[in-house]
Amino acid sequence: MSLGRPVPSGLAVALFAGALVPAALAVASPAFGWLALAVDVAVLLLCAVDFLRAPRARDVDARREVEPILSSGVDNTVRWELRSRTDRPVRGELRDEPPLDVESHGHRQPFTLAAGASTRLTYRVHPPSRGDARFGDVSLRLMGPLGLCSRQVRRPAGQDVKVYPDLRALSREALSLARASEAVSARTLQRKSVEGREFESLREYRPGDDYRHIDWKSSARHGHTLVRTWQPERNQPVLLLLDCGRHMAGRVQGRRKLDHAVDAALRLARVSLDAGDVVGVLAFASDVRAFLPPRKGAEHLRLITESLYRAEAGLEESDYGRAFDFAFARQTRRALVVLFTDLVDPDASAALLTRTLALRPRHLPVVASLLDEDLEAAATDVPGDATSAYARQAASRMEAEYRRTATTLRDAGALVVRAPARGFGAAALNVYLDVKARGRL
Repeated sequence: MSLGRPVPSGLAVALFAGALVPAALAVASPAFGWLALAVDVAVLLLCAVDFLRAPRARDVDARREVEPILSSGVDNTVRWELRSRTDRPVRGELRDEPPLDVESHGHRQPFTLAAGASTRLTYRVHPPSRGDARFGDVSLRLMGPLGLCSRQVRRPAGQDVKVYPDLRALSREALSLARASEAVSARTLQRKSVEGREFESLREYRPGDDYRHIDWKSSARHGHTLVRTWQPERNQPVLLLLDCGRHMAGRVQGRRKLDHAVDAALRLARVSLDAGDVVGVLAFASDVRAFLPPRKGAEHLRLITESLYRAEAGLEESDYGRAFDFAFARQTRRALVVLFTDLVDPDASAALLTRTLALRPRHLPVVASLLDEDLEAAATDVPGDATSAYARQAASRMEAEYRRTATTLRDAGALVVRAPARGFGAAALNVYLDVKARGRL
C-alpha cells in the first residue's frame, strides 16, 4: 500500500519562513547563515518524523452514502462515515470529488476521531440539470502528531448516480403549495356540472342547486331531496410533447429551459395519472427522441421519469411536423395535447402555428412556454446607450412576435400558457385542472 504524499502544514511553512530572517542577516555575519540552515534542517527532520508517525490509510475507514438518484435544481445531501481503526486520535481533512458540473457546498471538511471512534460528515450538492453524474475518489489528509506534516492518501470511491427532475415536487402537497403561492394559479376552480362528466355520488339538496340534477327516484325512495354530484371523466388521454431543439437550450434563472419544461411535464403527468387519466410523452428535436404511448398507473410515471431524465436540448431545429405525425398516427381518441416549447422565434413559430392549429377540433392543444423575465425587462427598459437600445429593439421584436403567435393560437381555440420559471409547473397544472373542471375534453 502506498505511503501517501507528505503535505507540510501551515505551521511548518511558518517555521521555514522564520528561517529567512537569519538568512537575510547572513549578509552581515556568516554565523546567521549557519543558523538559518540549522533551522531549516531541524524543521525538515521534524516534518519527516511527523510524516512517518502520521496515521496510515489503513487506520481510517471512509464510506460515502449518497442516494443513487439525485434531484436536479435542489440541494441533495451527501454523507461520509469515518471510522478510526487505531488506538490513537486521528486529525485530518476529507476532500470528496463531486461531479464536475455540480455545485457543491462543504465537500472539503476537517475531522477529528478519537481512538476507535467514528464520525459522520455531510455536505450538499446542487445539480443544475438532469442526466448521469459520477462522484470521484476521495482524498484523506491525515495530520501527524506534531502538526507539522500530513499524510495525504487517495481512496478509490468512484460512484455513478442519476440526476432526475426534482421528484419531491411531484407530491400533492408540493403541488398545492405551488398553486397557492403563484398569482397565475391563485384562482379557485369552480366545479360545474357539465354533460359528459361521470356520476360520483348523491347528496342532500342545497338551496341554489340545479333542479336538473335532482335524482327523483332516489329522493322518493329516501324520503328527502337528493341531487347527483359529478366528477371529471377518467381515462382521458393527455399527451405531453417536449421540444428538445435549440430554442430550449437557453437558460432561465440558471437552468436550461428544457429542465424547467421537464419538471413541469412530470408534475402534470403525476396529477393526470392520479386523476385516472392516461398519459403519453414524446420528446423530439429534428427527430423523435423518446416516446411512451398513453398509459396509466404509478409504474407508468416511473417509466416517464426514466425516459426524460437524460433528455438534452440540442443545437438543431425542431421538426414539429415529424413529431406531430409520429404522435397522432397512434392517437385516435380526442386528447389534451400539451406542447412545451418556445415561441420567440418567428420562423419556428410559423411552423408550430400551422401544425398546432391542424389539431383542432379533434384534439385540444395547449402551448406552454417560459416567460424570460430578463427578456421582458429588456423590452421595457429605457436605453442608456446604443448597445442597450439595440437590445431593447431586439427584445421588443421578440415579444411582439410572441404576442402575435399567442393571439392566433387563442383565436383558433388553442390554449396558451406563459409563466416565469418559478410558476411554470403550476401554470401548466392549472390549465389541466380547468380543462377537467369544465369538461372540455
